[in-house]
Amino acid sequence: MTAPPEPTPAPLHWKLVIDAGDPHTQADFWAAALHYTAEDNSALIERLLELGTLPGEATVEYHGRPAFRDLIAVRHPGDPYDLATGTGLGRRLLFQRVPEAKTGKNRLHLDLHPGEGLRAQEVARLEALGARVLREVKEASGAWVVMADPEGNEFCVH
Repeated sequence: MTAPPEPTPAPLHWKLVIDAGDPHTQADFWAAALHYTAEDNSALIERLLELGTLPGEATVEYHGRPAFRDLIAVRHPGDPYDLATGTGLGRRLLFQRVPEAKTGKNRLHLDLHPGEGLRAQEVARLEALGARVLREVKEASGAWVVMADPEGNEFCVH
């Protein structure tokens, strides 16, 4: 008698967490850069405030609604999210407040792919949002532009 096959594990849900001095400004930049949506956690926050489990000083007003002071996420607008909390259930970037500024090179970065022939236009759009060009790269494997977001986190536009 043979043993039943091991069940295939379900893929893990994940989010990319990015340290930030100002999470809300970073969320605004990346929501605009990626055409994502800033999460609206106001219903959850209001519930936590009413229950007394979240102190008022742990919140700020963000785009006219209550938000967590030290973290905010942006999500792909087509992905599912929890209606009760506003938390995305798909592709997300979460920005969390940290006291220290970025000091070294990223060990992880985003590559943006605007489409064939659209790199220059996308770089200009991202500069208008507050990013800056660090360098242009041309190698046998391809060409791309290395940029930095408003807090200095590097990313590439291919």
